[in-house]
Amino acid sequence: MKIRATQAIMECLLEQEVDTVFGYPGGTILNVYDELYRYQDKIHHVLTAHEQGAAHAADGYARATGKVGVCFATSGPGATNLTTGIATAHLDSSPVVFITCNVGESLLGKDAFQEVDSTGIAMPITKAAFLVRDAQQIPDVMRQAFAVAATGRPGPVLIDFLKNVTALDQMIDYTFIPWRENRKCGSLQPLGDSHLPKKPEPNQEDVEKLLEMIAQAERPLLICGGGVVRGRAHREFREFAEKLDAPVAITLMGGGGFPGGHPLTTGMIGMHGSRASNVACDECDLLIAVGCRFSDRVALDPATFASQSKIVQIDIDRAEIDKNVPTDHHIIGSARRVLTLLNQGMPQYHHEAWKERILPLRQPSAAEESDHLTPQQVLEVIRRRAPKDAIVATDVGQHQMWAIKYLHFDYPGQLLTSGGFGTMGFGLGAAIGAQMGNPDKRVLHITGDGCFRMNCHELCTVEHYHLPIISIVFNNGTLGMVRQWQSLIYNHHYSETTLDRGPDFVKLAEAYGLRGFRVRTREEMERTLDEALASGTGAVIDCMLDIDEMVRPMVAAGSPITDFLLD
Repeated sequence: MKIRATQAIMECLLEQEVDTVFGYPGGTILNVYDELYRYQDKIHHVLTAHEQGAAHAADGYARATGKVGVCFATSGPGATNLTTGIATAHLDSSPVVFITCNVGESLLGKDAFQEVDSTGIAMPITKAAFLVRDAQQIPDVMRQAFAVAATGRPGPVLIDFLKNVTALDQMIDYTFIPWRENRKCGSLQPLGDSHLPKKPEPNQEDVEKLLEMIAQAERPLLICGGGVVRGRAHREFREFAEKLDAPVAITLMGGGGFPGGHPLTTGMIGMHGSRASNVACDECDLLIAVGCRFSDRVALDPATFASQSKIVQIDIDRAEIDKNVPTDHHIIGSARRVLTLLNQGMPQYHHEAWKERILPLRQPSAAEESDHLTPQQVLEVIRRRAPKDAIVATDVGQHQMWAIKYLHFDYPGQLLTSGGFGTMGFGLGAAIGAQMGNPDKRVLHITGDGCFRMNCHELCTVEHYHLPIISIVFNNGTLGMVRQWQSLIYNHHYSETTLDRGPDFVKLAEAYGLRGFRVRTREEMERTLDEALASGTGAVIDCMLDIDEMVRPMVAAGSPITDFLLD
């Protein structure tokens, strides 16, 4: 049938079962927003304070729900304001479709008002970027964008429509095809095979070889990476870990892929990894990394990383194999499929002596006594008093590392954090997206005073949509992680890291119509969190911490994984 081009965009969103979109309107995308007005009973639009907040919200929605997130923005500064969010999704393999509009065909290349090469900018930080010049291509491009974003190794895709393509009098041929059908039909073929989704089937001989290696190992170690979370392979991973009966180290992005309180869990691995995880990595004789790309925060010194071990990498992306750390064996395929095949062929193992060596190295979790509020006290209050299934979105820095260390994450999408790109300001937008996608769960936003300043304007979004998000600010009056490096490596040269300035976060919360609290003791934190949770509304809790609190342990960049600078 013949329908408006903009109507086809909305219908394609409905094909993909999209019911929530995050964005910010502007001149070139007004035709799309005019059509969205007609679909407001089917597609809920969340208006953020800034395009970057919309990008992080769509990303957080995708991570927390397992669906593809969708974000709208206009041309020029609207599109460029998305780039940090696009890169954040790209580095953490989060499936988001970003839809922007550009100037009309006749103005391309003429430095028109708010013109920018959006697809050129986005190309290095997306799985695919499309510039749509022909309205007849809208259904094909939309279908391929969602297929590419969600299939294989997930990631962001950008679609940039020229304004004349979305003209209100532009009519095209369209047939509704549900996404489960359109990913199999010929509608994707006219665009070529270069970006068509591929899901490699694991080689059975590779699986058998790993089973043989496992049978010979005496000191195996498992690493749970982000691929377990993105692939929702947590059940298969847990079965594999329990059959292997081996310690399990978890990467920053792997939080929620394996229960944080499981008896085999040794905690985070890498720069701020636990002693148990890092020592296990150094002493194991077989290391099996599932969905882990061995980033420089995990394999700080590739030459000495797991030097006594045979290294096996399981990943859906062939490009990650041997990229950072040479492997002795690898299996290409999705984490869920590979683990299913391994579980089918693996007997029950017992590695008591190895566990007795590693598991006692785990640090006790009891909070130390102190006459002032400490990060561990804050997080233990959260762990005891917040709902066990609460979703936690963090920003980046000391508070992020403390949260990973002291909180337990038990399912994929429970922890939302920027691991690859390390984006300050990610947390509040991600929390908004997670809350929109999970209205029946509580969402906690854990942030630092430096990070919170970057996107605190999104408190207006929290208030407007009546979201019960609690922002917990670790306020130590400094850029804490940078100050920690300055203390340990730069001879206490605190160059431009002290945040001796406003705003007053309590007053800021109140200015946005939310409740604000300030706490200085564990008892105050307990009372305040209980009150904030019971209120069912958004709130900000300003936790006053000592400026010289440090994240422990710590290994310096480029050093062997057990060369602890702090222990």
